[in-house]
Amino acid sequence: MQTAPSFDPRAPGAATVPAPSRLVTDAPTRMFHWLFALSFVGAYLTAESEHWRLLHVTLGYSFAGLLVFRLLYGLLGPRQAGLGLLWRKLGCAPAWLRSLKAGATVNWRQGQHLAMALAIVLMLALVLPLTLSGYATYNDWGDVLGGDWLEEAHELFGNAFLAVVLAHLGLIALLSVLRRQNLALPMLTGRLPGGGPSPVRHNRVWLAVAVLLAVLAFGAWQWQDSPRGLVPGLGTSSALVQGGDHDDD
Repeated sequence: MQTAPSFDPRAPGAATVPAPSRLVTDAPTRMFHWLFALSFVGAYLTAESEHWRLLHVTLGYSFAGLLVFRLLYGLLGPRQAGLGLLWRKLGCAPAWLRSLKAGATVNWRQGQHLAMALAIVLMLALVLPLTLSGYATYNDWGDVLGGDWLEEAHELFGNAFLAVVLAHLGLIALLSVLRRQNLALPMLTGRLPGGGPSPVRHNRVWLAVAVLLAVLAFGAWQWQDSPRGLVPGLGTSSALVQGGDHDDD
């Protein structure tokens, strides 16, 4: 009796079955995350130069605007993006700390979730004093109030935000090594490997695109509104034309 040939999925030309995965982070949340990160990094790198001051200010405004979007999305958006999840995780902190003192079996996985939630809440909370102090410094409120304390406060909040970001990244890297799983993957692809139902039912790509276009439109408006543009040496076309007419004179 002749048996049927066995199928080897590793053979050339064989159809590959994608590994199961779950959608755990929607597109608007991922878009906010990366625009938020890029705005802060760009603003931090341009903070010390007068030549890049307008770009620094534009990124700061974008930073604050993205916070407003995240708060609204956290309040009005889907459950998995809600800010209530962060508060519920932080609400477990007293009981978890008591378990450390009692010498009972400690739920370290819960402690990791608490640390991640705390870092996110701290970053969101620092945006307001950071941007307000920056706005006051840019508009020279320090000259009216006296002293350089506004500028020093802005620098302090910026460094505090950077410290929280570095701690957040370090924690993600450490947990990725300990769990042998890339925990940064959901902010890149939105998915985690594994079967089961996806907590995110609707990806809402349209909203992520709308957020990106809003940030780009604001940057373009700021560029067009400035005679010298946002990047030194690359002014608006009107400024270049005026400069050329002036040279001819």
